[in-house]
Amino acid sequence: MTHAEPLHATISVGEGSAARPIAIMERSGNGPGLFWLGGFRSDMMGSKALALDALGAEQGLAVTRFDYSGHGVSGGDFNQGTISRWLEEAEAVFARTKGPQIVVGSSMGGWIALLLARALLRRNERRLKGIVLIAPAPDMTHELMLPDFTPTEHEALQNNGYVEQPSQYSDEPYRINRALIEDGKHHLLFGNVIETGCPVTILQGGKDPDVPQAHAIKLVTHILHDPVTLTLIPDGDHRLSRDEDLVRLRAAVLALL
Repeated sequence: MTHAEPLHATISVGEGSAARPIAIMERSGNGPGLFWLGGFRSDMMGSKALALDALGAEQGLAVTRFDYSGHGVSGGDFNQGTISRWLEEAEAVFARTKGPQIVVGSSMGGWIALLLARALLRRNERRLKGIVLIAPAPDMTHELMLPDFTPTEHEALQNNGYVEQPSQYSDEPYRINRALIEDGKHHLLFGNVIETGCPVTILQGGKDPDVPQAHAIKLVTHILHDPVTLTLIPDGDHRLSRDEDLVRLRAAVLALL
């Protein structure tokens, strides 16, 4: 059975000098659609995003992927990126989808998925059939980044406006900007009940160096009104993109169908 390739689209998000072109790939198909939210500095061509697209092709489901500004093939400057900007882009792309959706968010995309769910609930737009979170990093600016900074890095953040850290995923260092940290304050979820209005599945690696399993457990304790399933993968890393991890991702999505 042959499946058409996903179509490329570009939309502009933001006004005036803040406008940036956002690249999208849309696979047509039935509902519920699958909606991908990638992580910090990742893009829509990663193995998990492609596995989701392949699942959509196989099941005849619509799939939507996009790159945040400053990521992948989208325009915009990564160093101007904040949770506010990337959430605005996620909402704009989500608005293109039709009918019920299953949102799959990885790492920072897990935080944006929960913020998107909250925004939809506030508008009484009940289109989420389920959420799958892979190594979710809600509140990462204040829970995972700031506490790990050395005194020298705190000083660099104040004086230079950014910190550069070596990355195990790239030759380029990670740049963490003060704007990202300061903006993150406006989107913190911990400390209040997290409402999604749909079932939530969390996949978390036990050997994740970036998002400890305690973070996933803390998230579960905040989701009080929606069914939540946490699958801990004892030997799993942060990416969870080994073949066996992608099988788990497929199973998690299929279970929500």
